[in-house]
Amino acid sequence: MEKVDFVMIWVDGADPEWQKEKARYMPNTNEDSRIIRYRDWNNLQYWFRGVEKFTPWVNKIHFVTWGHLPSWLNTNHPKLNIVKHSDFIPQQYLPTFSSHTIELNLHRIPELSEQFVYFNDDTFVISPMDEEDFFKNDLPCDAAIESVLQFKDGGIDHIIARDLEFINSDFKKRQTVKANFKKWFSPKYGKKLLHNLYLQPFSQFVGFENPHLPIPYLKSTFRDVWKAEPETLNNTCLHKFREALDVNQWLMRYWQFAIGNFTPKLQNGKFFSIGKEDTAIKEALQSQNYQMICLSDDDPNLNFAEESSQICKYFDRIFPNKSSFER
Repeated sequence: MEKVDFVMIWVDGADPEWQKEKARYMPNTNEDSRIIRYRDWNNLQYWFRGVEKFTPWVNKIHFVTWGHLPSWLNTNHPKLNIVKHSDFIPQQYLPTFSSHTIELNLHRIPELSEQFVYFNDDTFVISPMDEEDFFKNDLPCDAAIESVLQFKDGGIDHIIARDLEFINSDFKKRQTVKANFKKWFSPKYGKKLLHNLYLQPFSQFVGFENPHLPIPYLKSTFRDVWKAEPETLNNTCLHKFREALDVNQWLMRYWQFAIGNFTPKLQNGKFFSIGKEDTAIKEALQSQNYQMICLSDDDPNLNFAEESSQICKYFDRIFPNKSSFER
């Protein structure tokens, strides 16, 4: 088994220096600079505790930041690589306030392993995981489950549509599925296999199920996509803030599906919206029935202080002690 790294991107939206720089580039009406894109839930320590407790086999953690760091972080930890945007993102794209620009350039992180798992700072490991939950036979473990893209107000569906546009322009669905038939129709998908059967007659990919959980990637995938679609990725990276016509890192995921660089596997994880699914969040953290969860901040009107405090209490029951990543 090749070594596996974790990559996690984080921003401290309360940092006054970061706020000053962001204010200099405030967006126009087509860009997304909402507070939910940047506010810090004060629960990052639980991410490190979960990684140390439940994935001790990880080779390296690449912690990507604008430049600020949590005051409690043990910056001398041998497994921790602190990466500033300026360390890996090309100068012409800086400064950036778009997660898309950061994500699309992850392969440029110095000393990043070929096999890595990408985490957002709202995704957590809450029960034991093995390397083969993410990679098997040196390929990412993922589920190529088709799903019809449905556009919703306030979502990123236009961005997903752009991802699909380029996948369909570079690959023929029927040839792709035929070449990796056993992966597209794997019994490991269970009932979700029906999605692929129902959508098989469509000549193009109309969407994929996106679990909003940590995603295993090959670094070489990013290089291949940059080589195939340099103009598209360059245009996205030139945007200081997220825009509706961007592409995002799911383009890389779909590319892995299209070339057959994945091992079929359903992730044992769950996406939750804070403020809308609080009871379910409490149950998930108490039972630890999932290996991973995403706690999504998608409601700008929720009681932030109260919700943050409650979630930290739930996490404290699982992770009462500091990790070696904390001072």
